[in-house]
Amino acid sequence: MAAGGGLPGLLPAQTQLEYTLLDALSPQEKDNLVYQYLRKVDSWEQDLKVPDFGGGDLEWLNTEGPISLYKDLCGKVVVLDFFTYCCINCIHLLPDLHALEHKYCDKDGLLVVGVHSAKFPNEKVLNNIKSAVLRYNITHPVVNDADATLWHELEVSCWPTLVILGPRGNMLFSLVGEGHTDKLFLFTSIALKFYKEKGQITDNKIGIKLYRDSLPSSPLLFPGKVTVDNSGDRLVIADTGHHRILVVRKNGQILHTIGGPNSGRKDGRFSEAAFNSPQGVAIKNNIIYVADTENHLIRKIDLELEMVNTVAGIGIQGTDKEGGAKGEEQPISSPWDVIFGSSVSGTHEDDVLWIAMAGTHQVWALMLECGKLPKGSDLKKGTCLRFAGSGNEENRNNAYPHKAAFAQPSGLSLASEEPWNCIFVADSESSTVRTISLKDGAVKHLVGGERDPLNLFAFGDVDEAGINAKLQHPLGVTWDKKRKLLYVADSYNHKIKFVDPKMKNCATLAGTGAASNVVGSSLMQSTFNEPGGLCVEENGHLLYIADTNNHQIKVLDLETKIVSMLPILHTEIFDVVDHPFVQNNKMANIPKLPKSAPNIQLPSLTVIPGQTLQFLLRLSLPANTKLTEEAPSSWFLTAEGNEWLLQGQNPSGEIEDISHQPLIALQLPGSCLSSEAVLSIKVCLYYCSKDSSACMMKGISFSQPLQVANTNQGSTAQVELTYAF
Repeated sequence: MAAGGGLPGLLPAQTQLEYTLLDALSPQEKDNLVYQYLRKVDSWEQDLKVPDFGGGDLEWLNTEGPISLYKDLCGKVVVLDFFTYCCINCIHLLPDLHALEHKYCDKDGLLVVGVHSAKFPNEKVLNNIKSAVLRYNITHPVVNDADATLWHELEVSCWPTLVILGPRGNMLFSLVGEGHTDKLFLFTSIALKFYKEKGQITDNKIGIKLYRDSLPSSPLLFPGKVTVDNSGDRLVIADTGHHRILVVRKNGQILHTIGGPNSGRKDGRFSEAAFNSPQGVAIKNNIIYVADTENHLIRKIDLELEMVNTVAGIGIQGTDKEGGAKGEEQPISSPWDVIFGSSVSGTHEDDVLWIAMAGTHQVWALMLECGKLPKGSDLKKGTCLRFAGSGNEENRNNAYPHKAAFAQPSGLSLASEEPWNCIFVADSESSTVRTISLKDGAVKHLVGGERDPLNLFAFGDVDEAGINAKLQHPLGVTWDKKRKLLYVADSYNHKIKFVDPKMKNCATLAGTGAASNVVGSSLMQSTFNEPGGLCVEENGHLLYIADTNNHQIKVLDLETKIVSMLPILHTEIFDVVDHPFVQNNKMANIPKLPKSAPNIQLPSLTVIPGQTLQFLLRLSLPANTKLTEEAPSSWFLTAEGNEWLLQGQNPSGEIEDISHQPLIALQLPGSCLSSEAVLSIKVCLYYCSKDSSACMMKGISFSQPLQVANTNQGSTAQVELTYAF
């Protein structure tokens, strides 16, 4: 057997094994067949070897340093997972790998190594892979095969592909695609047994250093989607990395926290409910529907009853591509977005929940009431079924919805008014935006991609019209009724774009194309990092953006053209932060200023994240008065609606001597949650006449507006606070 033959060298022997396994009647017979196969492969004159990982040239995650296959992993059965983080099939494989790692560890002789071989240019960037490793809770070593060197050396042709190696780096098995759980466990368990009997398995530990352990906590973690209710007063955020749903006011104050912080699958009261990487959310009145992506479920949240229940899915990944069963009996696969719509003949508005079923590359419907879909028959309430898409992963448009094909649809938006009357679909893996007619179900192209339905590599960053426009893995869309425009989260280009569906023109609205986090400047200077979802207010004023890898919700004012950050305000979100923003006992002791206390408006101050502000008190008492020794005069800071300013700060202090007044220091957070804020510096003084014939309590409040910019300024800014009582 020739060395270096790549995966094709394994094919004849493994194909023969696969056929014999089909005829095996018992687990013992399967074990014996795999054992005999290994004896055969292990006896070849020359091993089918895998090239080493390139020494120190490749970038690694979750390790203490580069790993050598023939030094560090000698004596291990190694599972190489060739993946790319955009791929839904690769995501589907991760639970199998987690389960395998739970059963066998490096001391048992097994190690999984992720080989990230990118499809999109954006996926070659190490920081973006880091985010994916965190998002999907990958805890094994990952190597960035940015130039696909290993991919080509082994002649890998498909994502995902697993390659199982013996303790000499010798190739034993390959598994292409998802859905091979039983074979994965069978092959690895017998390989471990076979080589342990030969004395070739070592129990040395591999130096694992998880990237997630180096990160600070944050109020949001990889928020995937965001939606706003019809009033514009409440937002619903899929806090995907924290496995929870947040309902917040438009100022960011949390009204409800549902689920989290750990993943799980449980219905019930808000305090006990659990989700697993939820994505799409849709709200009407006090009912929220959730695409509970990695649980393969659609969940319903009742804000009045404070209850969560499952309305579609059975909790395991389904392969059915037609559906038609009652929701809670219908298996589904990786739902990524949900929106309300209306059936053709229904008497109720919003009686359909449209579902972007990324796992089967289709768009499905859940009937919330009895009704009929375009070109369909009458359906009972609760029915869950395919509406458009054959289930093939293609960029295929067709007048017949079942003959059309999508490639990982990840975002939906509805334009019910004429002449549109369609669903807009962000079809991520084809890098297109498509439409589905609500009259007849016809699927049409809008922008991006190319005409060949099998070409899923027609991506780029080009502002043009129709097929000449290019996107890179867009994950979200939202329709602006007011302006008749569609906004697109062009995720891997780190931009927000807009499309005029009449002319099919596509252009950049915000973002530079760089993955970073700049707010407060012009739209074209603001930056994002893989934004995954967006929504626009009913009145068309504000556009909310789930800036996923920046762990933030951004607010884009469509009238003033200013981008800011939405602060997430609730004491519980700081439970795991190293320096809680305000101690409760200090807050409890803050005095209330008298109604007569003047409020002095200070000139606006331009600041930068991380800068230190110093406020110098210059207060003077009336003649022949002194501070009251028995009563504690004090200063304190407040920031109503912008409490994030005070995170990790000392919010209050005493004033003991009017001739030596304190300097009040405030260091701005390194990551500011808004481009504008107002800080209040308040002082409460108790003073008496020197003969103690009269004592008074007086107060003063200074309001300091702050404009957060990214200009280069000094590290310290001083402000004098002068007032004579």
